[in-house]
Amino acid sequence: MNDKKWLFSGIQPSGEIHIGNYLGAITNWVKLQDEYNCIFCVVDYHSITIPYDIKEMRSRIFNACADLLSCGIDPDKSLLFVQSMVPEHTELAWILASATSLGDLERMTQFKDKAAQFKKNVNAGLFTYPILQTADIVLYKAEAVPVGEDQVQHIELAREIVRRFNSRYGDIFPEPKELVKPGARIMGLDGSGKMSKSKNNAIGILEEKEDIWKKLAPAKTDENRKRLSDPGDPEKCNIYTLHNFFSSKQDIDWAAEGCKSAGIGCIDCKKRLLESIDETLKPIREKRKVYNQKPELVWEIIEKNADKCRKIASKTINEVKKAMGLLK
Repeated sequence: MNDKKWLFSGIQPSGEIHIGNYLGAITNWVKLQDEYNCIFCVVDYHSITIPYDIKEMRSRIFNACADLLSCGIDPDKSLLFVQSMVPEHTELAWILASATSLGDLERMTQFKDKAAQFKKNVNAGLFTYPILQTADIVLYKAEAVPVGEDQVQHIELAREIVRRFNSRYGDIFPEPKELVKPGARIMGLDGSGKMSKSKNNAIGILEEKEDIWKKLAPAKTDENRKRLSDPGDPEKCNIYTLHNFFSSKQDIDWAAEGCKSAGIGCIDCKKRLLESIDETLKPIREKRKVYNQKPELVWEIIEKNADKCRKIASKTINEVKKAMGLLK
């Protein structure tokens, strides 16, 4: 094994990945593969804390795995697997629950948000979500965790849980640290907050060019540009923000200058962005079609990686039990 540090991150199987997920997390994961020993997990156990369609779950899991592979998660560099295929995740979560205070869980912002959103389903799993998340990470003794800003509080709690556990039983786990990618928050096409499939304001990474245009054409731009002759502020326009992620420097400069001088219209700007997005997503769509035609390729990768992860996880659990006096 090389001397690189271990990294862990997960994604819920919540449907087709959109460009917000792609830009906010996955492109970063792809780059990090050369810097760390990476473990990427489709966290299906986390996804059952909110209502879902049982008939769709297996296909959602497959789609998440196939999407990640299509986006550049390399099975020769990283371990991509499904959480429920490694039972040690939930075993360690139960153990770590004894090192987690009730007060810390009650303060978690995401629990409060989810509890307000799903008032009829405020279950214990939703409440103890951060403990399982901590177990996901430390089961592989990962020191780096790429997350969005909304997950930083969870990693802070993970460190606190690790400190409590280590103080009781010895230095078993390293303290995980968050890797927050700055400036990757992608707003929805309708301008109503973060891009989200549930709000119908997102572009899926597998959408064809014509379908992307149907969403881009009516997308919100700088409100000051009510007429073609009105100059605008590109920094207030989400279309310009997307140009910065998808377009060449030449096109970015063209969009900025054209907006400020009213030299181009918003439709012209959107059409140029369409070409840039399609150029980026086309190879992903092509690779994904191969996995659709040969799904066994995806499951072979996932099962092989789950076997590798179980070996690592089993070693960690044995070490933990021994330290706790649970094994002879």
